[in-house]
Amino acid sequence: MEISKNAQVVLERRYLIKDKDGKTIETVDGMFRRVAKAIAASEGMYANGQDQKQLAKTFYDMMTNLEFLPNSPTLMNAGKDLGQLSACFVLPVEDSMDSIFEAIKQAALIHKSGGGTGFSFSRLRCEGSVVNSTGGVASGPISFMKVFNVATEAVKQGGSRRGANMGILRIDHPDILKFIDCKSDNKEITNFNISVGLTEAFMKAAEKGEDYALIDPHSKETVGMLNATKVFNKIVEAAWRNGEPGIIFLDRLNRDNIVPSQGEIESTNPCGEQPLLPYESCNLGSINLTKMLKETENGYEYDWDKLEKTVKNAVHFLDNVIDVNKYPIEQIEQTTKLTRKIGLGVMGWADSLLMMRIPYNSTEAIELGEQLMQFIAEKGRQESQVLAEARGTFPLFNESILPQEQPQRNGTITTIAPTGTLSIIAECSSGVEPIFGYVFIRNIMDGTEMLEVNPVLKNELEKRGLYSEALMRRIAKEGSIAHLEEIPEDLRRVFVSSHDISPEDHIRMQAAFQKYTDNAVSKTVNFSHEATIDDVAEVYKLAFRLGCKGVTIYRDGSRDEQVLNLGKVRKDGIPAEELPGQIVPRGRPDVVSGVTERVQIGCGKLYVTANYDDKGICEIFTNTGKAGGCPSQSEATARLASIALRSGIDVQTIVSQLKGIRCPSTVRQPGLKCTSCPDAIARTIEKIYHQQIELGYWDKDAIKAEDLMKESGEALTHVMKFCPECGSKVEHEGGCVVCRQCGYSKCN
Repeated sequence: MEISKNAQVVLERRYLIKDKDGKTIETVDGMFRRVAKAIAASEGMYANGQDQKQLAKTFYDMMTNLEFLPNSPTLMNAGKDLGQLSACFVLPVEDSMDSIFEAIKQAALIHKSGGGTGFSFSRLRCEGSVVNSTGGVASGPISFMKVFNVATEAVKQGGSRRGANMGILRIDHPDILKFIDCKSDNKEITNFNISVGLTEAFMKAAEKGEDYALIDPHSKETVGMLNATKVFNKIVEAAWRNGEPGIIFLDRLNRDNIVPSQGEIESTNPCGEQPLLPYESCNLGSINLTKMLKETENGYEYDWDKLEKTVKNAVHFLDNVIDVNKYPIEQIEQTTKLTRKIGLGVMGWADSLLMMRIPYNSTEAIELGEQLMQFIAEKGRQESQVLAEARGTFPLFNESILPQEQPQRNGTITTIAPTGTLSIIAECSSGVEPIFGYVFIRNIMDGTEMLEVNPVLKNELEKRGLYSEALMRRIAKEGSIAHLEEIPEDLRRVFVSSHDISPEDHIRMQAAFQKYTDNAVSKTVNFSHEATIDDVAEVYKLAFRLGCKGVTIYRDGSRDEQVLNLGKVRKDGIPAEELPGQIVPRGRPDVVSGVTERVQIGCGKLYVTANYDDKGICEIFTNTGKAGGCPSQSEATARLASIALRSGIDVQTIVSQLKGIRCPSTVRQPGLKCTSCPDAIARTIEKIYHQQIELGYWDKDAIKAEDLMKESGEALTHVMKFCPECGSKVEHEGGCVVCRQCGYSKCN
């Protein structure tokens, strides 16, 4: 098989098996053989199962041809001892301490195994309610969300994926106004996406300007009234401000709840595309639509026969996953197997449109999207019916609302999930998202830069004799080709990027795929920085009218830590400080004051010096005692901390990243106050910071990042968000954040 260098790096870093020293001991081909063999092994459970070797080859071919890829946990864990293969879980949170902390424990186990979790906090009584059992006062759902958030921070998913959560609160919960604003500070509840659960009744009341009731979840009594229009506007304003909260339409989730006898659907997975009952899980997979095309005399078109074959093999694959999966909690296994939900979706939609020369923001594209998803849904259901005939229906089929004359193996078949990392491996566009940018500047480790150009655009420009590195750099700077007159109009019309597409067309595309999707469609509606609050409101209303199940929006530049802005790239001969979008540390002051702390570490004494001026701590030095230690490591940590402090990074953020790091040398000497050199540095920074505030040496409220950055000609609105693992720029897509350089993803 042929994969890109970038895909190779992502697979080696996140998916391939490593030995105890962290050395990769598995090839890409070996990974796909491991996965194919493990998933085909499910056939042995059935008397009429297919030949395992032949089926494993079918699965292997489908994956190595990059025609279909399962969700990341399946690629990472199939055929290994961990064996947890699902991406999506929903856990219940009942109104008791036992339930709340049981959910935290279960979420930790899921995150450790590589999954993401969704929660509804709507059953928790509101802040200030009396707790009869203790006579105390309830702290409310938001306070417990923060507890979940801290627990998530402490768990690294299987060494490869960090925990991600969805937090949902019903619109009629008494704490709804607090919930809408709970992420107004981007540093709060960072491991959660949040969504407000809207009802049809609320939306109608908002249209008419009527009041609606707030219901105490404990007593079920009305405890207040709010104006629906004002609350709707507050949601819109918060989303306009920084993209949170999203919205989901609860009644629509439950309209498609196949087993209402088992309860209401109250939550989804972290990116919103998979509504689930409590303790259900779901495994996902995506078909690469660029591999479903065939070339004809008139250009490219879909090969419907190939697509049908791929859909049916993919459904078979995903159903087998349910059987071979090693579930993190027994109750999840039992509940999942009652409905056997799977979620087959697509990726490469935007690239396939480019190859067919169809603009993403055209009526033709929207109609084709609807036709495509209808075809996938119908063929997927047909295969599920074949599997039901051979293996039996899902156990709750007779309790379901599905047509009883058409038995099927799986309660749900289709889901459109974000495919950030998978699309890097498959070298195609993500999910049903448009192209964010056609040219990226990739920074290489030796300091050089490499142009990464969308292959469809590159081929077309080369055919017309228009390709040049200078033009590609212009496209990278502009982020779009819409205004480049040297590119022919017919190409500019087709090769539209995310910000060339109106928010209304984003929603219309989402609605087209939603029409024939069992579960939901994960998609981010991108707005320009200049978009107004009213623009966001109109998109929410349109999504409601067109039948979407939820909406996630992002307005460019709306967060303190700005996301991918393709124009901000380094150029030879231009100092970095002259380019917006680069964080440049302020210079070292001529005069500083300082304090030196002597700290006992596992391998001796460490001397940590923290220097500061009237703007805060600006410099850290370390020296080791005669007993030795790790001078290079401690010096490197001190240098990086110094740069971060002079760049306006919050002190507590720096401390939280370093504090608690453990060195093996401390294990042999119990009772030490510090666990490593970085921990000692963090503790000294924190101590000096608080001492100087108490002494009035500087006012922490007066020291802001923008003041520090003015010294290097920067403005806070141009600060960019970079990948926490490789430092590259990241982008919003499918309700998530993904790094195209190393494959880091916040939630998938």
